[in-house]
Formats: sequence, structure tokens, C-alpha cells
Amino acid sequence: MRTRFPRAASSGLAACHTCGRVSPVGLGKCPRCGSGLHLRKHNSIRTTIALMLAAAALYVPANILPIMTVIELGDVSTNTIVSGIRTFWRQEAYPIALVIFTASILIPLLKIVALGWLCLAASGKLHPSPGMLGKVYWFTELLGRWSMIDIFVVGILVALVQLGNYMTITPGPGALAFAGVVVLTMLAAMSFDPRLLWDRMDQLDSNQSLTHESDS
Repeated sequence: MRTRFPRAASSGLAACHTCGRVSPVGLGKCPRCGSGLHLRKHNSIRTTIALMLAAAALYVPANILPIMTVIELGDVSTNTIVSGIRTFWRQEAYPIALVIFTASILIPLLKIVALGWLCLAASGKLHPSPGMLGKVYWFTELLGRWSMIDIFVVGILVALVQLGNYMTITPGPGALAFAGVVVLTMLAAMSFDPRLLWDRMDQLDSNQSLTHESDS
């Protein structure tokens, strides 16, 4: 059984999400910056799940629709993320292919799976260890920092490779869908309140303690 520590929420204290000051939640607003005080984010799990499902719905078109269209001397060609990875791999540009695969396919998928796992843990569907919870949440935050690489690459190409009538590169619908996946997963991570995980752990410990006392 884990060692139980006193919680600010049990004492009616809440940390301001804007300036970080800890104040009695009964004040309603932070005395420093005037932001609203609340012990936990309202409808955190529901909001996170809704954003995550929307991101999952955009994940497929983001990878199968053209991410950019190249017009060269009247010849129009479209490239998807998958076809771009294949092209770089066939050209033996393995580092570029691996970067695109990691940033465009692997990271968004891992983030969606990790957020789903955290929501299940916070709702009591899963019962992992506290150490595992902390590592998965830290990993989710780390993934979010590297999920815009592919959009940056497309933006640089569009900005630099504009050669008048010779060649024009424009973003395709896949780029918009992929940007939607990135933004939605970022919002899902921001809406998720990790304190719900520890609330659930404390509740499980309390239930186990009551069960042990009743058995003895």
C-alpha cells in the first residue's frame, strides 16, 4: 500500500492555473491575477476523449491524402506522407525517411494511444502503478514537442521553393488534416488533468483499506 500524503484539495486549497498561487477555493477567483479557481478541470476526461477521437478521425486522411502538390513545367504531381517516406527510402535517404515516419506517423499514433490509456486510468478502468502513471504522462508531454516537424518541413518548402513559372509547391488537404491532428492532440493533452490520476489512486487505496478492515 502506498504512503498517503495530505492533499491541498482536502484542505480546500487550489492552485491558480494562471499564476500558480495557492488560495482557498472558496474565494472563487485568484487574489493575485483574478483567474477562476477550481480544484480540478471541469469535464477533463470527457473533453480529452472527445478531442482524442477527433484527432483519431483525422489521422487516416492525414496520411492518405496528398500533403503537397508540385507543379513543375505544367506537370502536376501529388505526394502523401507515406509516398514521401517511400521515395526517400528508395533514394537511400534513410535519416530523412525515418524523421518523417517518426514525426508524421509514429508520434501522433503514440500520443493518441497514451492519452487514451491515461483517460482509462483516470476513470478507474485500469489500475497501473504510480510510477507507470508518471512515466506515461511525462512521455505524452514529451511527444507533443516533436509533432509539428512535418508541417514545418512543408512550410519551408512552400516558402522557399517558389520558382515562378518553373515550379510551384502548395500544401494539400493532407497537410491540413495533419495540422488538425497535431492541434487536437495538443488540446487533448492540455485539457487532461493529471491530478485525476492521483485522486483515483487515493480512492483505490481508501477502498482497499476499508476492505482490509472489514475482513479483519
